Amino acid sequence: MFENIAFANPGFFWLLLLLPLAAIWYFFKRKEQMASLKISSATGFASSSFLPKLKPVLFFMRLLALAAIITAMARPQSKDESTKTKTTKGIDIVMAIDVSSSMLARDLEPNRLAALKKVAADFIKKRPNDRIGLVVYAGEAYTKTPVTSDKSIVLRALKEITYGQLNDGTAIGMGLATSVNRLKESKALSKIIILLTDGVNNSGFIEPQTAADLALEFGIKTYTIGLGTNGNALSPVSYNADGSFRYGMRQVEIDEPLLKDIAKATGGRYFRATNNKKLEEIYDEINKLEKTEIEEFKFTRYDEKFRPWIFFAGALLLLEWLLRNTIFRSFI
Repeated sequence: MFENIAFANPGFFWLLLLLPLAAIWYFFKRKEQMASLKISSATGFASSSFLPKLKPVLFFMRLLALAAIITAMARPQSKDESTKTKTTKGIDIVMAIDVSSSMLARDLEPNRLAALKKVAADFIKKRPNDRIGLVVYAGEAYTKTPVTSDKSIVLRALKEITYGQLNDGTAIGMGLATSVNRLKESKALSKIIILLTDGVNNSGFIEPQTAADLALEFGIKTYTIGLGTNGNALSPVSYNADGSFRYGMRQVEIDEPLLKDIAKATGGRYFRATNNKKLEEIYDEINKLEKTEIEEFKFTRYDEKFRPWIFFAGALLLLEWLLRNTIFRSFI
């Protein structure tokens, strides 16, 4: 009966302690309240009626009515809570992903590109209140997905990213400039680019430093990630007769000074991922660094439940009055 019920004035329940005292008082005083008559013999006055024995029921009906009134005074009410969240500081994010042939190197499991896609998907799922877009680049760059709040679209596009969609090479400047172009018109209070590469800038007609200056001009922070182990990595070196890659050991070349300069110029940070675990840690750290401010509004609706107790108490008192003035009238 009291499930999901709260009381606005629970202090009134202290009055219930008076009811047992009233019952004790009635038990000891009820004989004094009845008129007595001394006679020499009760012969002729004997009665088989059980109604006199039920007289205390009237008193306990009154006590029960008082208990109901006290419960009503405590104001039982049900509470229905709902919450509404509002993003007060949203973030627009573009993930610029290198898809050159070196991203098929197997120093990360199963290879660099597959490892990146898995970690990037987890990152996207952890940003439900932000808009995210994808830019892919190799010897050139293009927008895979513009910034959108529909994470299903972004995740599907990320899954579709493979090697061979662009001419081979590493155009870091083109990838960064294309990302800036997707964010420059954004009205978000915070705009960031996460640029990942495993090589050096060797393609494209836009210099990386020029693209970094554009990012700075539009207030876009850039986090850069150099992907690959230190030393040699098992990488594609040529094609087999069937068109598949032939793998061999190649020196890992990452232009770390360039990536550090881009990050520093735009207010971001540079990271180096040499294995799957480190790559996951980097994206987790970026996720913690870029917090979206969420404002939560809580709405509470109270439904008063005291009325049934008032009706119950009234019905008891009315029944007690009717019984007292009808059936029990001769015995009171």
